[in-house]
Amino acid sequence: MARPMTPDQWLKALRAEGVTDIVEMPGWRTNNRNHKGPFSDVHATMIHHTAGEGTGLPSYCFNGNAALPGPICHDFLARSGRLYLVGNGRANHAGTVARNAYDAVRNERSHHPAPDAAEPVDGNAVSYGLECENNGQPSRTWPAKQYDVAVRVQAARCRFHGWSADSVWAHKEATRRKPVDPRLPMDQFRRDVAERLAHPASWDPNDKPSKPTTPSNPTTPPKETDVPLSNDDVKKIWTTDGVLKAPSTAAKGNTHWTADSYVRDIHARLRAVQGTLDATNATIRAMAEALAARDAAVDVDALVARIETAIKGISVRLETES
Repeated sequence: MARPMTPDQWLKALRAEGVTDIVEMPGWRTNNRNHKGPFSDVHATMIHHTAGEGTGLPSYCFNGNAALPGPICHDFLARSGRLYLVGNGRANHAGTVARNAYDAVRNERSHHPAPDAAEPVDGNAVSYGLECENNGQPSRTWPAKQYDVAVRVQAARCRFHGWSADSVWAHKEATRRKPVDPRLPMDQFRRDVAERLAHPASWDPNDKPSKPTTPSNPTTPPKETDVPLSNDDVKKIWTTDGVLKAPSTAAKGNTHWTADSYVRDIHARLRAVQGTLDATNATIRAMAEALAARDAAVDVDALVARIETAIKGISVRLETES
């Protein structure tokens, strides 16, 4: 069971993760929908886009409207990177979600499947929700600061609960009702969350590693001297047995070959292949000439050329497919 974070725990986790531009909306600590359903065992943290933009969004996320009472998320992230804390407890952000999508985040699977049509799970009961200011249009970018804070927020949730980045999901991954919410490549987003989780909470990706210190009395390694190979050395390389394993075609009991034996064997096989190729070419020409003797319309050279081209084509396909 993962008990939801308290307001103080959440503030502490955010600040540890480097989120400092925070607005605590008055009443956020008790702003929730707990009287409408449970919020006592959480397993995931969801990201949304608002599908609209403007200065009135923090208030809207806090209060909602008649059709969707607030809070409609736990946190609202402006395009500036400022984070507004709007709710603590159950929030109207996810609605019902698909079982297969929920199982993926609950079990922290790396594969997040397309959501099933059926939605038997109460997403508001099991998931935190982060709303990000973005109108959802394909051409609308995400400011670098806003994206960085979104990663930090989700990493802070995961770090506190001991979750992996695969506990992060998008609304579009949870239900077919929201096919583009948000317009973010979620696999990359989860990789960025995972990168943060691989470091301490205080880690900043913009930090440059310190330069290595130079020893006060560096030691210079001794200079190596090139030693030329003698004729005896070269002979040993070619004739030493017991180093190179013999090919599978070698005689039984002959487990190793010298380099010299390998080269000689390759040369002999190449000569045999060349002999077979010459014989094949001669056979093709003889067959073409025999066919031409029976049919004057047959052009021997053209027929031979066509056969040779076909053979080359087969060779090319074999090399490509092997």
